[in-house]
Amino acid sequence: MENNQNNNSELKGKVALVTGGTKGIGKAIADRLGQAGATVIIIARNGPVDNLYGHHFIQADLVKAEEAAPVIAGILQKFGTVDILINNMGGSSSPSGGFSTLTDEHWENDLRLNLLAPARVDREVLPTMLEKKNGVIIHISSVSGIIPIWESLGAYAVAKAALINYSKSLSKEVSSKGVRVLTVSPGMVKTETMSNYLQTLADEAGITIEDSTDAAMKSLGGIPMGRMANPEDVAELVGYLVSPRASYLSGANYIIDGGTNPTV
Repeated sequence: MENNQNNNSELKGKVALVTGGTKGIGKAIADRLGQAGATVIIIARNGPVDNLYGHHFIQADLVKAEEAAPVIAGILQKFGTVDILINNMGGSSSPSGGFSTLTDEHWENDLRLNLLAPARVDREVLPTMLEKKNGVIIHISSVSGIIPIWESLGAYAVAKAALINYSKSLSKEVSSKGVRVLTVSPGMVKTETMSNYLQTLADEAGITIEDSTDAAMKSLGGIPMGRMANPEDVAELVGYLVSPRASYLSGANYIIDGGTNPTV
């Protein structure tokens, strides 16, 4: 809280767009940017289930190309610009069980949601950022893109790995033109989506959710800090990365996983 109070105006005058921002990590990021003074716009497929604290909400499915362009155009017309873009949309509905359970449809769905939709939003927002030679884009990936869990998140992990690579490529293209592009890759985060995922694993294996949580942690190699992250942990990192304090940072993938990743 003290950090938020000290930085409650550093994003004043900025317009931030957060996709998938009605719950979990996305909501925490939207709230954090709002606390820093930004005008926050949220786009999500489903309506908010909680108070959005004055944020602007637009219901749209950005996986559908025909919805993305007019929605972004409307935002630019109304607000004049987007200074900060947080591509937080993502997820997977693919079944567990490894490669033999994944159909073409599963692969295509995960790639559309986790890679193609963020790239589509970038394509609509970037021209304005490039015109004014200023802006920040952050892609929310996952530690699964670095440490894939083949048993349950095969297609999702591949899509998130592709997002990390795409983000790096985009940063090399536009950083010299004033637009910073970064990736944030969380590990296990205590959200409703994570709880549902762990419950599904528990149901499939006939074990308790406590045991499925332990098994999921072990599949990643363990979490040295001994707990899942809170959404606010990720939001605080994002709040720093979009701020003027991080003005020399671009092109990097920031892993926030409690020490899970075994490499340096």
